[in-house]
Amino acid sequence: MKGCRSNYFRTTILIVLFMCVLLPYHTYGLDEDRSNVITEWQIMWIEEGKDSVDYEDVKSSSSVDWIHVDSLKSIPAPPQGVSSAWIKITLPVLQFNNLGLYISDIYAQNIYIYFYDQVVFKSERNYLFDENRILLSMDAEDSGKSIYIWVENLNKSNHSLGIDREVQVGNYKELLFIYAKTDLGSIMLGSAYTLIALIILLSSLFLAKKQIWLSISLSIVILTMGLLFITAPPYVFIFFEEYGAIFEIIFDVGLLVSIPALLIFFELIFGPSYFSIITKLRKFQVSYSLFCILLMIANILASYQFDALNYYMSVSLFGISMIIVFLVLCIVAIHRAIKKNVDAIIFSSGFFIFALTGLADLIRFYSFDAQNTFLWRWGSICFICSLILLLNRNLANYHKQMKNNASKLEKFSYQLQRSEKMEIISELAASIAHEVRNPLQVTRGFLQLFAEKTDIKEREYMHLAILELDRAANIITDFLTFAKPQLEGVAILDVASELKHIEGIIVPLANLQGGKIELELDSNLHIQGNSAKFKQAIINIIKNSIEAIHVEGIIIVRAFRFQDEVIIEIKDNGEGMDPDGLNRLGEPYFSTKIKGTGLGLMVTFGIIEMMQGRIMFNSIKGEGTEVLIGFPASQ
Repeated sequence: MKGCRSNYFRTTILIVLFMCVLLPYHTYGLDEDRSNVITEWQIMWIEEGKDSVDYEDVKSSSSVDWIHVDSLKSIPAPPQGVSSAWIKITLPVLQFNNLGLYISDIYAQNIYIYFYDQVVFKSERNYLFDENRILLSMDAEDSGKSIYIWVENLNKSNHSLGIDREVQVGNYKELLFIYAKTDLGSIMLGSAYTLIALIILLSSLFLAKKQIWLSISLSIVILTMGLLFITAPPYVFIFFEEYGAIFEIIFDVGLLVSIPALLIFFELIFGPSYFSIITKLRKFQVSYSLFCILLMIANILASYQFDALNYYMSVSLFGISMIIVFLVLCIVAIHRAIKKNVDAIIFSSGFFIFALTGLADLIRFYSFDAQNTFLWRWGSICFICSLILLLNRNLANYHKQMKNNASKLEKFSYQLQRSEKMEIISELAASIAHEVRNPLQVTRGFLQLFAEKTDIKEREYMHLAILELDRAANIITDFLTFAKPQLEGVAILDVASELKHIEGIIVPLANLQGGKIELELDSNLHIQGNSAKFKQAIINIIKNSIEAIHVEGIIIVRAFRFQDEVIIEIKDNGEGMDPDGLNRLGEPYFSTKIKGTGLGLMVTFGIIEMMQGRIMFNSIKGEGTEVLIGFPASQ
């Protein structure tokens, strides 16, 4: 899962960087040269229900019927009830051949262009998209000629009709380049978003169940944004006019689906928020978008009879709901960002850049009459990158949580197994310890009496047998200690005093092994516990260190206070242990010593747990072992 996540994240970054290189291919425009621009033309409105006016009638009509339009001053909107019009453009003096006439913004569903009494351009659409771009070829001999354009717009919800911007005249190849390249950047960016969404969607198949919805919701957000980039500009409607109705449906569905998907993604990252406002908003938006999609389907099946209602619900009201959603998301994200929530800071930053670039483009468009609104594309890249970063942070945190849970589960399983073994040993000890101990004591007594009556050689054998009986008795004592874990005679212990006493007991044994013990003890260290049990636990650990060291071995015993604990550190430079042996410490019958039973350290663990302490081992094979024991400090 980790490899898959990193792979698609790297792929996403590469695609975004690739699109950053392609973005300079935004809408191109000619240099501002008013000699190459037609700013004036004439228009004749045709009232709805009036007999259609054909080309011959329009050509012979008087100048009284025409309305003069100067685009430098204002472009008149169509009167109420007007759905079609005729436009007359008189060409200026053309000094060169291979020229072109480029109309960058003309609004109509149906368009006929007449030049030299012939139809040179024809576009008829049975869907409501009404944005068009037109490029016509001109020569010097066409100077002063008139072009007649019939436009019709049946979209009652849209009052745009006719030419909305000055007409450009210039080199045909340059205008053809503009005509073909306009909106190509949006198409490329939308295609990249679509590819990114598919990569994330496929990668979600390898995620855990809890993370699938997070990945799917983000892929839907990116996919719908990509589809909006592809189907919003006139490019696809001009070059793939026969599929225009499908593009229009894709745009509407993508817009309606994008907001609920964004809310789902936001809710999965940040939760339902205060008063479950995000959850309530998400449920409302899902229901509202579903209603709008059903209304759109009904409108299409009814041949656009419900177009006014569909426009009101899917455009006007939906736009208001989008504003409300964005405001709520911004408020929640900023509120959490103030509380230093990293995810909220990332989301707020990406959304802020997106909104800021969109606002900058609107200012450029309305204040400076700029046609090239490309800044918001960079903003969308920043916003999408922030969403992808949120997804990867969430997946990384989930992976980290899974590792922690696995580690805790492994530790819990080990503790459970150890507890079960300890319980078995405890029951065994309680049932047979006393019965085994009694015959051992009787046998030892008879061996001592018999040894006094034997010769020296046989006495050595008797002494060896007695030693083995004593060792067996010690094992039984360990059993009894483990079988009775209750801590009796609890008192306040002076750790430094107890360790000094232990030093006096254990130093002779250390000297026999050729090692020495060094104490580094802080004063005023007190804990609660039983003195005998405490000494037994510490002596067991130090004995293990003594048995692990060789000549010139050293055992350092330190005691100090750290926060609310008294820490006892026992460190040697002995043989050390491998990780497998380190993990098995405390198990019954596990020992690294030839004659060891593993019960001593098991008893030590039990004593430390009874005294509310904790123990930790660090060891490196061939370098030594460090034991850290912590007890709650007492005054």
